[in-house]
Amino acid sequence: MSFCDDTLLCNFPKCRTKLNGFAWVTACSHVFCDQHGSGEFSRSPAICPACSSALSGKLDIVRTELSPSEDYKAMVLAGLRPDVVLDISARALAFWSYQIHQERMYQEYSLSRAEAQLKQMDKVLTQQNQSRDLELTAMRGEIASLKKVMEEYKRKYSEVSEKLMERNRQYQKLQGLYDSLRLRNMVVGDRNTLPHVGHHDFNTGVAQQVSTPQRSPQFLSAGHDMDSRFFSCLEADGAKSFFQFSSPAMEKGRAFIKKH
Repeated sequence: MSFCDDTLLCNFPKCRTKLNGFAWVTACSHVFCDQHGSGEFSRSPAICPACSSALSGKLDIVRTELSPSEDYKAMVLAGLRPDVVLDISARALAFWSYQIHQERMYQEYSLSRAEAQLKQMDKVLTQQNQSRDLELTAMRGEIASLKKVMEEYKRKYSEVSEKLMERNRQYQKLQGLYDSLRLRNMVVGDRNTLPHVGHHDFNTGVAQQVSTPQRSPQFLSAGHDMDSRFFSCLEADGAKSFFQFSSPAMEKGRAFIKKH
């Protein structure tokens, strides 16, 4: 509030609203809004809420209109001597000066308290910033150490990957060798397990084991009719079978057996 400001503020603690309409003015130079003045000064004895002064006089508390009419302004000081008018005006100006002084003191007090709070907050903020800086430094160091550990793990991982790839190549090579050997053993086993039939050497008269030759596709395709016709011809002519033919060596052997 300045000298050119024509609005007073309520002196009730935690109110400080702008006054308009009616206000309660006390002998101790305090002013209150109509709401708080009506509530506080309705009790007896009345006590000023601002300075706790006792207001026991008849005119210690006055409810006044802040915006009087023109008729009231024309008649309130009419008939009074100039010195009385000047005295009343001086007291009214003193009341106004006191309100301005109180307002200035209140603003200074609020400013000092705000500055103290600001300093306290600034101190706390500085401490928090220092603490955060220490934590940040520690975290950066931890991150650096973790990066070193990660690089070490990456190096070990690359080494293990290379070893694994080399083992895989060796395994694939051994697997190929194993497959080739297994295939070779299977071929050799198949050759060893082929059936054998007796073969008579007509020159020496000794039976020998020979492998049975495979039938040609043309012979196999002859069918059952061709076989039946072939053997029926042999039987019709009274011919001997293949194993009933004799050789000179066999005849000599049989004669030798009969003599003895």
